[in-house]
Amino acid sequence: MGATALCVLIGVVVGGCAQQNGIALARQACNHVNQSIALYENFQTRPASANAARERARAAAELLVAAPLAAEAASDSAQWQALMTTLSESGRVPESRLVHALTAQCASAVHPDLAPPANPSPPSSPAPPST
Repeated sequence: MGATALCVLIGVVVGGCAQQNGIALARQACNHVNQSIALYENFQTRPASANAARERARAAAELLVAAPLAAEAASDSAQWQALMTTLSESGRVPESRLVHALTAQCASAVHPDLAPPANPSPPSSPAPPST
């Protein structure tokens, strides 16, 4: 009985550490995402400036740095899979199409208590048809 309780306790502690590690990794990824978005918005306001191309490249580089951090966070907690998936699209999809999703996903890294559950429960029975 004591060994079983010890195993359960170890599992809870390790699980809690993994979740905390996932949050820390997601926050690191989101720091890079936020830097990327700031650079992106800066070159969008001045697209003809001499620095625009360099800022665009730096913005893309920040997303590349964020991607593996988000992947590691997602391996610790399914909560971060959307962030990982969105970042994985950054090489194929213009950043303008990702900004909204990345902003929302990173908001949950800053305030994890506001994040949706990792495995949302399916909806209950469908509503009866109206007559």
